[in-house]
Amino acid sequence: MNPDIFEVIMLVCFGAAWPFSIYKMVKTKKSHGKSVYFLAVILAGYISGILFEYFGERNDVMLLYLLNTFMVSLDITLTVKYGRKYA
Repeated sequence: MNPDIFEVIMLVCFGAAWPFSIYKMVKTKKSHGKSVYFLAVILAGYISGILFEYFGERNDVMLLYLLNTFMVSLDITLTVKYGRKYA
């Protein structure tokens, strides 16, 4: 069994939550309970995964890291935007 499958499962599971989070924030225009610092730590983890894939064995897992990085970046942007509105 290829151990990359477990990394794929992890990224898919984590990645599945971001669209719901983004949708809810766009719909409500509220960022209550969101922490930019926490999201930044997650983003740093995804960037670290991208760098690992880039400098190590390159495979299709990098696409999941890139997709998750994009979604977390969008979530951070919305958190900052809507957080200022209600601050």
